[in-house]
Amino acid sequence: MTYCVGMMLEKGLVLMSDTRTNSGVDNISTFRKMNHWEIPGERMIAVMTAGNLATTQAVISQLEERNKAPSERHNSLLDAETMFQVATIVGNLLRDTIAARASDNGQDAAAGTFSATMIVAGQIKGMEPRLFLIYPEGNFIEASFDTPFFQIGETKYGRPILIRGYDREMTFEAAVKLMTVSFDSTLKANLSVGLPLDLLVIERDHFTPHHERRIDAADPYFQAVSTGWGEALKQALDALPDYRMDPDLQDAAE
Repeated sequence: MTYCVGMMLEKGLVLMSDTRTNSGVDNISTFRKMNHWEIPGERMIAVMTAGNLATTQAVISQLEERNKAPSERHNSLLDAETMFQVATIVGNLLRDTIAARASDNGQDAAAGTFSATMIVAGQIKGMEPRLFLIYPEGNFIEASFDTPFFQIGETKYGRPILIRGYDREMTFEAAVKLMTVSFDSTLKANLSVGLPLDLLVIERDHFTPHHERRIDAADPYFQAVSTGWGEALKQALDALPDYRMDPDLQDAAE
């Protein structure tokens, strides 16, 4: 399992992913789930992946090959005219890869064994930053004012804080803090999600990474947020009205 979040802000895009891959509690590895490509001054595109590791690596490898040969590119992300075309290319490639792997193993192409989902984010010069969620079938949806962020992988533990804390006008720094809390909550609840985390910030109309880093277990900021969030939750809980078993006392408290 994994956990990835892509968030749309007025200032641009913020992406974060974990790096844990496991096939049982005794077989845990670290693999990058976030990849990005750029043409400085012209486009910035990022892809995050969750699901079957062999499937996602096959898709990313094919995208890499297409992007490396400018004179021979076919369906390259660096040639696509719009982010919608980028999402279509990734979706088609994901669908075809799942179908091919399922067929090779004698299974229905819809079998969940080889399933994966992806988040595609980026901007092409002269157009708006865009964010897409790609499904295993190759179809996709786009982020909007009503749905301003996407999650893939182990989503349920980190979602409540994102819903409560998100503001489209928030700064990149505030968004990173919000995401860090979301990931910390997920890490505490599910061992299949793990450090280090990869962070990428894409500023509107700047076609190189605005900020990029890897956050490991010894990172002072992550430790401070994790500890501070836990203490803040305890203080908030203590500040709420106490529950009374005696109905008369409960009525008086209300």
